[in-house]
Amino acid sequence: MDARQSDYATGHPDHASGKVRSRSDSEGGLPASSRWRAPIIAVFSWLLRRRPSSSLTRRILAINLLVLAVPVGGFFFLDQYQESLIDAEIEALRVQGEVFAGALGAGAVVIAPGVGQLVDPVRASLMLRRLTAPTQTRARLFSENGALVTDTQALIDPRGLVRVRELPPTDGFAPWTWLRDRFEAVLNWSPNQGELPIYQERVPQRASDYREAISALTDEAGATVRRHESGGMVISVSIPVKRYKQVVGALMLSHGSGEIERAMRAIRIDILQVFGVALAVTILLSVYLAATIARPLKRLAAAAERVRSGSGRYTSIPDFAGRRDEIGDLGRDLRAMTEALWQRMDAIERFAADVSHEIKNPLTSLRSAVETVARVEDPAQQKKLMSIILDDVARLDRLISDISDASRLDAELSRDPPSELDLRDVLSALVDIHAATSEVNIVMDVQPGSDLTICAFEDRLGQVFRNIITNAQSFSPADGRIVVAASRSNRRDGDVVMVTVDDEGPGIPEANLESIFRRFYSDRPTTGPDGKAERLGTHSGLGLSISRQIVEAAGGELWAENRRDADGRIEGARFTVLFPAV
Repeated sequence: MDARQSDYATGHPDHASGKVRSRSDSEGGLPASSRWRAPIIAVFSWLLRRRPSSSLTRRILAINLLVLAVPVGGFFFLDQYQESLIDAEIEALRVQGEVFAGALGAGAVVIAPGVGQLVDPVRASLMLRRLTAPTQTRARLFSENGALVTDTQALIDPRGLVRVRELPPTDGFAPWTWLRDRFEAVLNWSPNQGELPIYQERVPQRASDYREAISALTDEAGATVRRHESGGMVISVSIPVKRYKQVVGALMLSHGSGEIERAMRAIRIDILQVFGVALAVTILLSVYLAATIARPLKRLAAAAERVRSGSGRYTSIPDFAGRRDEIGDLGRDLRAMTEALWQRMDAIERFAADVSHEIKNPLTSLRSAVETVARVEDPAQQKKLMSIILDDVARLDRLISDISDASRLDAELSRDPPSELDLRDVLSALVDIHAATSEVNIVMDVQPGSDLTICAFEDRLGQVFRNIITNAQSFSPADGRIVVAASRSNRRDGDVVMVTVDDEGPGIPEANLESIFRRFYSDRPTTGPDGKAERLGTHSGLGLSISRQIVEAAGGELWAENRRDADGRIEGARFTVLFPAV
């Protein structure tokens, strides 16, 4: 065999048949990849036209595609499947080789005088060509001394050896053709080829060039997988040729990896088809998921920005009440928060108006007294006017102090969280202090052993009951009695701790049971519990309003009612404070 033969006798899958085949021949004209390429291109074209509208959309797409790409990574790692195909090919070649070697041993071995058993090259060539014709398997027969006897890919005619070579592609470059070739190379790629030895043919060939042939000459079958420099694998199996148990040669059958590559290509195409469908579904579902999450959030964020910038009081928050998920909860909470914000702003506006009104009264009186005192020469009148001025200044001082306390209340309640405390200790301390400084009899009535633990603001809770008890003292007669009672009871929504403060005063007009909790509301008798006349402006009217605000901030309730006897006559007022029990 000359150098021309070595270019062809490589066992490449396309060379094995001796034909020049196009890639579309085995696929029925149109490549199989075209069946799924069009839908994928259409999906990506749609995505390019409709760019993601938010970073959240892009993140959802990226995460879903990343999760999808993990199993598809096995596209390039089909080692076990390829190894099983190679093992099957080796086993098939081994069976063929045993049949062919048996036929050669029976029909192509002659006895030469003085030499012994020899392989007849002509008979062996004819037999091997006919035997390998249906399977297009390359067969080489080596003699006992390692010389090449025959090769089924060496064609002989009267002019010498003939070599068949596949024509190279035409010159020229086209981007689509280049992409197609790269795609075909990926589909035909076989893993772990870099670890295989390179297939080489020397001229002339000898059995020593192939370790499997050497094994066959030692009466042991061998098999080797090599890679070709131009791509693909060459699978070779060698079987000893024997006659009367004497090894007279080595039969080497070689086959390219065309069938294996076609099987690998087919499974990769199946994977790509499934991947394409899964990719399209994933993208569509991701876009839908992002639309149901990102778009509502974007609308809520835009509405919140309009509220923050103060572009309009009646900025509408998108209503997602129909959604029973976190977006719906967020929409409802934002609407409630916005409504509470406007209510708070309304309350601040009303508070500012009330403060302005309450301060103007003593200022007007003070201005009038100051202007008058300069024109009055009577010392008695001057003294009376100075007394009015001092009273107005004291009233302003009390108003400013109470207003300052009320304005700080919201900030303090939001900054300091409520804590657990025993209400019995708070009430006992307050009752003891008021009993020692008041002429009114104050009695504490608490159920023995009852658990009065609540969660409230300890510092402010004392202020609540001081205001209520002080209010009861101002309406009680000198010989009256105030009863502070506390108990724990069960309700459907849980245990509660109830505190009542009862007095024996004139009671509260039914129309004013709620009005008394408004800011700056005051409706007091002209004389105090000691019988002395009370000065105008002694009370700012903020105590009960502040007390209700503190109680509600701790999750409780505060209301007022009248106590009546069996005949329906008013016996006094009752203030009730209700806290959830801990």
